[in-house]
Amino acid sequence: MPCRPEKMEGQAVGGMLRLLRPRLRWLQAGPPQDNLGAAVKEPERAREHCLPSFAGGQHFFEYLLVVSLNRRRPGDGYEPTITYQFPKRENLLRGQQEEEERLLKAIPLFCFPDGNEWAPLTEYPRETFSFVLTNVDGSRKIGYCRRLLPAGRGPRLPRVYCIISGIGCFGLFSKILDEVEKRHQISMAVIYPFMQGLREAAFPAPGKTVTLKSFIPDSGTEFISLTRPLDSHLEHVDFSSLLNCLHFEQILQIFASAVLERRIIFLAEDLSTLSQCIHAAAALLYPFSWAHTYIPVVPESLLATVGDEKDILPPKLQDDILDSLGQDISESQTPEQINEHVSRPFVQFFVKTVGHYVSYIKWEANGQGHFQERAFCKALTSKANRRFVKKFVKTQLFSLFIQEAEKSKNPPAGYFQRKILEYEEQKKQKKSREKTNTAEMNPS
Repeated sequence: MPCRPEKMEGQAVGGMLRLLRPRLRWLQAGPPQDNLGAAVKEPERAREHCLPSFAGGQHFFEYLLVVSLNRRRPGDGYEPTITYQFPKRENLLRGQQEEEERLLKAIPLFCFPDGNEWAPLTEYPRETFSFVLTNVDGSRKIGYCRRLLPAGRGPRLPRVYCIISGIGCFGLFSKILDEVEKRHQISMAVIYPFMQGLREAAFPAPGKTVTLKSFIPDSGTEFISLTRPLDSHLEHVDFSSLLNCLHFEQILQIFASAVLERRIIFLAEDLSTLSQCIHAAAALLYPFSWAHTYIPVVPESLLATVGDEKDILPPKLQDDILDSLGQDISESQTPEQINEHVSRPFVQFFVKTVGHYVSYIKWEANGQGHFQERAFCKALTSKANRRFVKKFVKTQLFSLFIQEAEKSKNPPAGYFQRKILEYEEQKKQKKSREKTNTAEMNPS
């Protein structure tokens, strides 16, 4: 049954888009305060707290939309409106039709979130970005967008091709938008059969490929291969933009603010940079997931706020992250290798601080688990690590994670669990070597 998108927040476009600085910068706004007015509000709690990690077999997308700028009345500004929709929904029940209308009414604003001060242009660099619509039940729909000038001569207004899907996989949908753009340069009629073929294809499982056959006039039949990354926790992420825009110390401060669920404001000169950096910043929290919405309007009074981000994380672990990030990244490395390089030290941070969580879930006869928070925190020998974890266990990030862990005695066999097992094995080997060395020094 369709979700009810009665209230939606633009997650990836939740920062200010005005050109305040030539590069993206960030600002942490501190813990919630009562005197900041309506523009800043308490984070909403969401039941479904991450971009879903889908198995193969379901549809790629729900809609392909074209959003154009139209002038409602002479002298007024331009208003984004949907000028093409595929597929057209028919035979919907009344409730379903109302839900669809609410969804389609919200989307144009997220395709042009940067105001209505548009004028016809002769040149415009294409932009690829995404947004997330959060439903009242916590489920999410992702909008993958390509904004560009339509084919033609003379000044014209940009338009947006927007694919709505429940699947989080930015790189794969960027490739689909490349194919849509290539066909858009020929004719809108050429886009339809390609999207119809895509809609009929099953979304591949991690590491698998689906091949589509598509005919293009004057070019003949083409075969298009779409491969889903094997490592699903980074499949919607590109860390290159974050590395290009921010220093390692700034990335670490963003991470520190995010783990304590503080408000973070991103400022960027274009949607592509903003979208990619927000996705990348959220991915640093793996295996935890950001469960809140973003602030759409930022009061000027917040722009001078100075935070305590450098004091949140344990100093030794901060140094470990910076040392790992500081290792050279060669130009020959692939985007997947860069993603792994950036993600690894942050995953390792959580392995060292909370990777022992399974040992502190007490199980009842009925199979229900209960997390032993106090014993879990006391198990950390480092005072700095223990001080951080005592704060972290109070966040919704950790609470949602533990709620899932309490449902099954067998932890999910994912990337995080694999790194935990590797770390525990390394500790055993180190302890064994230390015992051997002690025995050699004290012969009987």
